[in-house]
Amino acid sequence: MRSDATVLLRRGEIAALLSLDECIAAVEQAFRLHAEGRSLPPAVLSVPAAAGAFHVKAAGLSLGRTYFAAKTNGNFPANPARFGKPAIQGVVVLCDGGDGTPLALLDSIEITILRTGAATAVAAKFLARSDSTVVTICGCGHQGRIQLRALARVFSLQRAYAFDHDSDRARRFAEELAGELGIEVRPVADLSAAVGQSDICVTCTPARKYFLHRNHVAPGTFIAAVGADNPDKQEVDPALLRSSKIVVDSLEQCATIGELHHALALGLLTRDQVYAELSEVVAGGKAGRSSRDEIIVFDSTGTALQDVAAAAAAFEKAIRTGVGLRINLAD
Repeated sequence: MRSDATVLLRRGEIAALLSLDECIAAVEQAFRLHAEGRSLPPAVLSVPAAAGAFHVKAAGLSLGRTYFAAKTNGNFPANPARFGKPAIQGVVVLCDGGDGTPLALLDSIEITILRTGAATAVAAKFLARSDSTVVTICGCGHQGRIQLRALARVFSLQRAYAFDHDSDRARRFAEELAGELGIEVRPVADLSAAVGQSDICVTCTPARKYFLHRNHVAPGTFIAAVGADNPDKQEVDPALLRSSKIVVDSLEQCATIGELHHALALGLLTRDQVYAELSEVVAGGKAGRSSRDEIIVFDSTGTALQDVAAAAAAFEKAIRTGVGLRINLAD
């Protein structure tokens, strides 16, 4: 490949190149490198639009070669109903962090889905009980599927509960994932009963009012709160955060757009009461779970560290295999 060529990778090509196991490993490494000071500081820019918003997340990682990535996503919730398009669409620009050369332009949908599920798997590996076997997934769309698949890579799951406001979607989710993963998956309408029997609960919905309450959660539960990625979204009762150990993917981001944001706004918590960023736990700077009974909430807003890790892994594999269209942006 010419040194001045940029690789264009479509969604299907990324899905074929980057396995979930590879993405989990890449994301875990990204958090560890960040704790070791081997990253370019993540940054976020949000721009509101009439029917949605644009979000730009950027960061860099030293992976032998230094990579920089900037992901621009448009989030337009009405798209599926109005236009038959995804609610979230965008691109990732991957550059050489040493000289600025644009290396790749990647569809962001697959990158975002994979790296978000991977982050939950990494967090659960360090923060959930090691013998966890039962999971509740709240939100049975694409992200709910990758969340359950990712957790099945880390734990010997026996049962999953599928909860969604659309009961047909929960049923389809259960049928598909039970056959794929070889575990029992039950659609449920009673969230409290499901979560009360679960070791792990994942919330990955577009909710704007919390639905996971403190009294739903049994001692020892690990909760991955994935859906809140702007100030208007909320899935978890702030009182639950107040009574739990809180680990965040990025303190600054979570204080601005995550579940933590709501608890801070109500005066229920201060930033100093957040136990750790996930990078600190992955790198061993702070311990993970300290008892079987503590409830731990992972506030997952999605960081650019995850994006650059996943994009770099896909790019390097594309170079090795010759996948993708090569273009010269300077022509």
